[in-house]
Amino acid sequence: MAHKLNSALHDVRQRDLLKPEAQWEAEQGLRLSALDVARFIEERTAWMQQALRLFEHYDYLALPSAQVFPFPVDTHWPKAINGVAMDSYHRWMEVVTPATLGGLPALSAPVGFSADGRPMGMQLIGKPRDELGVLQLAFAYDEATGWSQRAPA
Repeated sequence: MAHKLNSALHDVRQRDLLKPEAQWEAEQGLRLSALDVARFIEERTAWMQQALRLFEHYDYLALPSAQVFPFPVDTHWPKAINGVAMDSYHRWMEVVTPATLGGLPALSAPVGFSADGRPMGMQLIGKPRDELGVLQLAFAYDEATGWSQRAPA
């Protein structure tokens, strides 16, 4: 993101149009060296290889789709979860990172509601290039549970 936002970041008129998180992302990226980027690429490759090994034993993975229930629209992002401070806006949603890093097809399917009616979902994650399989699994899950047709009590 830093390379795409570099010119906007250094133009005062454009910088003010960027939300604080985008400014933070760009600033963090500009601090990285080529060695940092190479190390991150190696780490991502190692994760992708580990994900492939998981799929030697499992057809799909099911994980929570969020670490928190939806929060009020006027809350920019949760600053803490269960008393643990979030050091960046990424932390409150980092549970979706593994599928993204692995380039794996994933979707979120509804699984229920909190006591006050806020929705929650789960990620269904498949092998690389198995988008159709993930969609078929999600359809079968929905047919079996009917969660997509339910509303909070």
